[in-house]
Amino acid sequence: YRNRHGNISQSVLALCNFDLEFMYVLSGWEGLAHDSELLNDAFLALFRGVKYHLQDFASQVNDPKNEKELFNLHHGSLRNVINKIFGTFKSRFTNFKSTSPFLFKTQVELVLACTTLHNFLHKECRSDEFSIELMD
Repeated sequence: YRNRHGNISQSVLALCNFDLEFMYVLSGWEGLAHDSELLNDAFLALFRGVKYHLQDFASQVNDPKNEKELFNLHHGSLRNVINKIFGTFKSRFTNFKSTSPFLFKTQVELVLACTTLHNFLHKECRSDEFSIELMD
């Protein structure tokens, strides 16, 4: 699949925990394999019309008043974790920032290998301050 920039791309579904680890990775969906296809059974939407506690974590005045607000609170905090883990992942494995010279099948395997390596480095090194570049 060629994305809007003309590059070959794939969609990746990843489950992450609050410890910045990948728990499950599904790679190999071509490009924009419509998000609805990829996320059909996996998407957790926040409750509409219910308070969303993004910046309200520290204040007891804004504690969740019911289970829907509590869900939205956790949904927001997990979204921050997801943004952080993918930011770390992309800065560590800079090869994902540009067009890959590898076959699509190899690209799929690289995603799985790099997420596994990310988890290992995160647990063993406890540092996200270095990057890894794959050689051709």
